[in-house]
Amino acid sequence: MTGPVNGHVPVMLNEVLQTLRPRDGEHYVDGTFGGGGYTRAILEAADCRVLGIDRDPDAIARGQKLVEHFAGRLTLVHGEFSNVASYLGDAKTNGIVLDLGVSSFQFDEPERGFSFRENGPLDMRMSREGGSAADFVNTADEKTIADVIYRLGEERNSRRIARAIVAKRPITGTAELADIVKQAQGPAAARLAIHPATRTFQALRIHVNDELGELDRTLEASLDVLAAGGRLVVVSFHSLEDRMVKQFLTARSTSAPAASRHAPDTRRAHMAAFRLITKSPLTPGDTEVEGNPRARSARLRAAERLAA
Repeated sequence: MTGPVNGHVPVMLNEVLQTLRPRDGEHYVDGTFGGGGYTRAILEAADCRVLGIDRDPDAIARGQKLVEHFAGRLTLVHGEFSNVASYLGDAKTNGIVLDLGVSSFQFDEPERGFSFRENGPLDMRMSREGGSAADFVNTADEKTIADVIYRLGEERNSRRIARAIVAKRPITGTAELADIVKQAQGPAAARLAIHPATRTFQALRIHVNDELGELDRTLEASLDVLAAGGRLVVVSFHSLEDRMVKQFLTARSTSAPAASRHAPDTRRAHMAAFRLITKSPLTPGDTEVEGNPRARSARLRAAERLAA
């Protein structure tokens, strides 16, 4: 089985391949190229072609060795998956795989500012464009910061943390922010099973990169580019993402009738677009979690595109 790519360990790789079912002569899209783990495995599993997309320019630069290795079979694009239709043109794809987690490279490079394990600039931008996490925490009002931390981080102490952030501004480093959050949690921080800043950092990262908005646009885009029989495979890592994927696939695997003029309904009428492959999400096995703790929260959902 394919091993790590440049130190990157793809999560639930066996399950992804078994669900995607790469075949000779077909075309696939790795919508979150990252370290290239899924892409390499797909290209090794079948004589097929892959379009890899990533909004992190560093990921595209690292992937050039794979482009050379799989000459003519791999194309990399710097951009967002929600724009996949423009990258494919009039072509359709036989399968899409999405890993919604943060790349190991982004977590492990302090200068990217995604992690509080080592001090670095408070950045968190996947694309290296737009406003950073530092820009947000140093300019947004207390209520806005609290709302983001509560909604996207599911952090119960969001108001207390936001108040502490505003009181300590300006904040420029990850270690500084992590310490502020820990202090704001008070004595309860010592009883938490995770680092007290985990949920706050998650919330800021999701907000800065508009991850939920991009996921929503990405799921809708998959409808237009998947060929009949093509498969959508999504690996998510926290409840907000998993809930969105579940709701989308559930809604799109059933038909919605047109609203009656006597009973107006804001829902759009549509025919079922997918057949669910996973009624419940697949999860990583104990062996994988022991070898790669980052996999512990992974959930895989998949569906097959029906004929339009």
